[in-house]
Amino acid sequence: MTNPLQSGIWILRLSLGITVGLALAVVLTAATPSAQAQYTVLHNFSGEPGDGANPFAGLTIDSRGNLYGTTVHGGTTGYGEVFMLKRSGSTFTFNPLYSFTGGGDGAGPYARVVFGPSGALYGTAAAGGDQGCHYGEWKGCGTVFSLRPPATACKTALCPWTQSLLYTFTGSPDGGEPQGDLKFDAAGTIYGTTVLGGIGPDKGLGTIYHLSPSGGGWSEEILYQAPGEDIGGYPYDGVVFDTFGNLYGVFAAYGPTGAGAVYQLTPSGSSWSESTIGGFLDANTDGNVPEGGLIIDQAGNLYGTTTNAGSEGGGTVFQLMPPGGSWTFSVLYSLANGPEGGTENGPEAKLAMDAAGNLYGTTVRDGKYGYGSVFKLTPPYGQQNYTPLYDFCLDAPVCSDGAHPISNVSLHYTNGVVDALYGTASAGGSQGHGVVWEITP
Repeated sequence: MTNPLQSGIWILRLSLGITVGLALAVVLTAATPSAQAQYTVLHNFSGEPGDGANPFAGLTIDSRGNLYGTTVHGGTTGYGEVFMLKRSGSTFTFNPLYSFTGGGDGAGPYARVVFGPSGALYGTAAAGGDQGCHYGEWKGCGTVFSLRPPATACKTALCPWTQSLLYTFTGSPDGGEPQGDLKFDAAGTIYGTTVLGGIGPDKGLGTIYHLSPSGGGWSEEILYQAPGEDIGGYPYDGVVFDTFGNLYGVFAAYGPTGAGAVYQLTPSGSSWSESTIGGFLDANTDGNVPEGGLIIDQAGNLYGTTTNAGSEGGGTVFQLMPPGGSWTFSVLYSLANGPEGGTENGPEAKLAMDAAGNLYGTTVRDGKYGYGSVFKLTPPYGQQNYTPLYDFCLDAPVCSDGAHPISNVSLHYTNGVVDALYGTASAGGSQGHGVVWEITP
């Protein structure tokens, strides 16, 4: 299983440049042999001080069509940043909002930022925070933070925001290396997951937690500590709610068959009870390593992905239908493996669903060229309803369009119709440090 901060498989240790490239309005159209839709690079990350490098997460879109995201590396000191691409008609201007220092404020934001009820941006940094963890290239167990815009309007293109620290993880028992989307309930409580830390037989396999507003600050509570073994471990990519207040998420490893699991947390008085509602019985058909997290539709159906195996070797898209009696698991589509073969080439991010029930996602190393892809599944799903929207190519100068998208797909609507898809690629591009991309019909 890919654990970026531990294994370094996806962390690209690329040296930072010298010059600063800021406030760019870069709109480059990539020309590749496999473009199935109109693909546009909105920003090429340079890795230079002030610019980001290696975006591992997707984007959040505000009501004006501005895009917000994070990079694991880059920024002023190399510990990652939060950025905005400000929309003006059909062009975008790049604006770094905050650069992490690697100290108390955090380092390496692997998850995207989301808007909270207050209008601020909220997110996590997988490392930093000045606690005793050391999961990979950086010290610290990670942080939860918020960002707010300046009180007065900016008069220049650069418009840094102010960070507030909500919580610093300590590794044990509260967890470490937070990843995945944060989720708010109606009371403003924040829910999230850590991939590591907590307590358990293997020195901590992650936690599910929430942060509640308390006395002008935030109070953390551990809802569940992943035990490994036949239940599951490494809870990637946050949680989702149903209408009854139950939480759902994925364990990327362990579980009933050792291939990962889907869990439900049900409120029970002042605590939460866990139940396994989905396992991956046969990796050759069901897939395994479900790192991408879940989404939920209005009927309570859950949708997720596995990054590995399946009948075609490139991971799967699956569905869990709620009971009448017990949850029903089904594989909606098996993704073809990349040309080089290997493992864990499929999706590592959440799916997106539009109003018509179409599913959108990315793969990390699948696709025609082995550098990842963007795809669409149309109801009733299945082989005949799969559409490859784009295959990343990488090979500059022919197609320096980015590579290895770990990003989810963000949907932009006009008059209720999806008219653009947005996301990131963690590597490649004209500068070799990843890109922000747009796909239009």
